[in-house]
Amino acid sequence: MPGQSYLSIYAKSFNWAGFFLPKKTYLKCSALYDFCRVADNIADSNESIKLKKIKFLNFQNNFNNKKFNDPIIKNMWQLINEFDIPMKVVHDLLDGINSDIQQSIKLHKKKDLLLYSYRVAGTVGLMMAKILRVNKKVSLKSAIDLGIAMQLTNISRDVVEDLNFGRSYIGLNFEEIRSTIKLSESYYKNSFYSIKEIPFAFRFAILVARRVYRKIGYKILKKQNLENYKKSGKIYVTNIEKIVETFCSVYDLIKLFLINKSDNDIQHNHSLIRKEINLDERI
Repeated sequence: MPGQSYLSIYAKSFNWAGFFLPKKTYLKCSALYDFCRVADNIADSNESIKLKKIKFLNFQNNFNNKKFNDPIIKNMWQLINEFDIPMKVVHDLLDGINSDIQQSIKLHKKKDLLLYSYRVAGTVGLMMAKILRVNKKVSLKSAIDLGIAMQLTNISRDVVEDLNFGRSYIGLNFEEIRSTIKLSESYYKNSFYSIKEIPFAFRFAILVARRVYRKIGYKILKKQNLENYKKSGKIYVTNIEKIVETFCSVYDLIKLFLINKSDNDIQHNHSLIRKEINLDERI
């Protein structure tokens, strides 16, 4: 395991929220992120497609064959066994990352965008929920929603950067970026009420992560047009803004106590994903 976790290096928003988790739980979430990041780094490297495919297949085989001399793989298998994480979910994640190892990618349909977002991030939300001891099926669907929402935020933020890798998940025009953020909002909203099902010690951290990441989308919308968007470079949440969003998360925590709405009433927008993937087998 690296001296400094990938979570603290690559995912500063999540790492900020992780401060509010108990240390043992934070380390387990960090181990999950390390596994995802190692796989993702293969797909995102500057090496040839042929070499990336070989390296990814090797990593996948080492995982499937439980090569525990690799601490990243060993830690991931410990999580799978401890929290009863379905193997289909892990394979969905790896399928999503593997789909990025191509010379060029262009998604044309909303279904393809949501399927990709489920595979590379909805799966992570689901696995994270398992680590946080969420067992209710409806709540696990909401964990998928939060992962999808965050991935749609990522895609909206990184359009120019992704194009440099030959990846076009959405078009380089502000209307499509705005539309993707609007789509993410429906998934952020669906994720909220199920946070009540997370044990109290973990609840605030998820509310903080949700608010901080959602803030990125709001900042993108403020750019108003493509020219301003492109000039701004990578849009991120400053430490001052993270502090503000953290205080706002206290309001969310109180709201969860006061509202009577049940997550059983949530209409999950999974119909397009279900055309390809049986989510019931994953939760």
